[in-house]
Amino acid sequence: MMESIKNNRDFLTIYKTGRSYANKYLVMYLAPAQEGCNGRIGISVSKKVGNSVVRHRTKRLIKESYRLNLNRFQSGYDIIVVARKDAKGKSYSEIESALLHLARLHKILLPKQ
Repeated sequence: MMESIKNNRDFLTIYKTGRSYANKYLVMYLAPAQEGCNGRIGISVSKKVGNSVVRHRTKRLIKESYRLNLNRFQSGYDIIVVARKDAKGKSYSEIESALLHLARLHKILLPKQ
């Protein structure tokens, strides 16, 4: 099941303690999850990306890319994905490949089953 990071304190902790990698469309922060937790995901899309419609669409694309590839992500990590300005108007496949690319850099992507 996909659990999300909701409160600001968790976001700030992961920003401070986590490692980050970035590509053209996304930035991914990664930190070990708390004891007894499988890991969570938080998605942040700032106003720089566009109006609320654009931001919400971008957020949905990231969330769906993560959900459909959930079995490929190593559990036990809290992940924050931040959309960059260039993510505006990108297709699902572009966002998905950017997300998987960052997971590969973090070495948390398991091979396809």
